[in-house]
Amino acid sequence: PLLVSAHDSGCIRLWSIQGNLMKELLPFAGRPSGPLTALCTDIFTKILLTGSKEGYVFRWNMASFLEDSRNIKNAIKEELCWRAHAAEVVDLFIEEEKNVVATASIDGSVRLWHATTGYYFGFFGQARKFDLTDTSRLILPSDVGDFSAIIKEKIKRTEKKKIVYPLMLDRDK
Repeated sequence: PLLVSAHDSGCIRLWSIQGNLMKELLPFAGRPSGPLTALCTDIFTKILLTGSKEGYVFRWNMASFLEDSRNIKNAIKEELCWRAHAAEVVDLFIEEEKNVVATASIDGSVRLWHATTGYYFGFFGQARKFDLTDTSRLILPSDVGDFSAIIKEKIKRTEKKKIVYPLMLDRDK
């Protein structure tokens, strides 16, 4: 068992059931994550999705970390980042059978995305039917201008490090 918490700083913390901090992560994707507002996992807790106040969705692969969290080589990998909404993401849901992610925003929209590529399928209430088989059409919602970014493994992710800068008064200076 594992607990995951998302924070205003953009940090993701993984906790053991005993309350011990196991890992701290910050999204690397080159885009500002801002405060995290939503998170969900797949049924086997191998994939973690987080949503941010800026409308971004981040996809993390936790499979190797969960197999052996003590092994340093088994890291949590950030795989994908995309702008899902122009406003805050308030909820996420992953439907594994269809490989689809549903996102909801404070703007009142609910949108469907391909879970592994971040391709946009459409929004609830649109006139046309969802075509979940065609992921080759690169379309975007009208209020979002950037395509998904696949995170390469060779890029080193930034992890939150504990740095102490003590404030001391030096009267001689």
